[in-house]
Amino acid sequence: MEKVIVIVGPTAVGKTALSVQLAKEVNGEIISGDSMQVYRQLDIGTAKVTPAEMQDIPHHLLDICELTEMYSVAEFQKQARQKITEITKRGHIPIVVGGTGLYIQALLYDFKLGSSTSVTPEQEKIQHELAVLEQTHTPEEIWQQLQACDPLAAKTIHVNNTRKVLRALEVYRTTGESIVAPKENPVALYDYFLIGLNTDRHVLYERINIRVEQMMQQGLEQEARQLLAYPQAHAWQGIGYKEFIPYFQAQQTQEETIDAIKMSSRRYAKRQLTWFRNRLSPHWFDLVRHPEQYETIKKQVQHWMEETI
Repeated sequence: MEKVIVIVGPTAVGKTALSVQLAKEVNGEIISGDSMQVYRQLDIGTAKVTPAEMQDIPHHLLDICELTEMYSVAEFQKQARQKITEITKRGHIPIVVGGTGLYIQALLYDFKLGSSTSVTPEQEKIQHELAVLEQTHTPEEIWQQLQACDPLAAKTIHVNNTRKVLRALEVYRTTGESIVAPKENPVALYDYFLIGLNTDRHVLYERINIRVEQMMQQGLEQEARQLLAYPQAHAWQGIGYKEFIPYFQAQQTQEETIDAIKMSSRRYAKRQLTWFRNRLSPHWFDLVRHPEQYETIKKQVQHWMEETI
């Protein structure tokens, strides 16, 4: 069974720095597990690792999509598994880093995702009904339908993320099962060591606020403004971009926009932590307040690497 190091946690807790540091220790290559960092031109708002931060460590699944393209968890699952195989064959250790919980879970376990090669008449009917639903109902009304039949999925999918809500409805209506809770317990496909980073909530929220201010100084508004040329871009659903819509429509001030991004980021961090605690079981560390814990991480990883399955 292939060995994989996985680093998860909310935004602004040091996942990028830890991944590079560990990669140097274990001869690793890094795979991004973030749903927005796949897009070219979205660097600031996604907190994408910079060339300087990479420190010559190979990084994968960054900048692989145009703004006009859609990217799904099924595509990530397929591509990341391929990268894990390639990296392992080179004698290196894959290190998956990200905060998108569904992506990480779908990668590590044998979840069946994506559409099959053939679509049954019943599936076509369901897809047509959902397409009509999207045209005739508000995002909240669509989400309420998911809440009624699959509250577990509704709890993890934001009310405004209509694409994922519709996908969850399609899965439920097709299989009778929740998209986030398969009937059979999924089987782990890798011998993985899962590291979770977190810190005190007040410290985390302050770090998030500071990061948003830094993003604005780096040109986040200009980065978001380029999306105006792509009104259907999936990136508009991302935090740090969607909050600019009222601002670009002269419905709120820049200061209000910054406050909205901070609030959305803090709420997302809370949802991320809830997901990882409920769906996965990481080894938790706080490198923000206790950087000396890195030595513990290194020892535990070295011990894990010496184990055989």
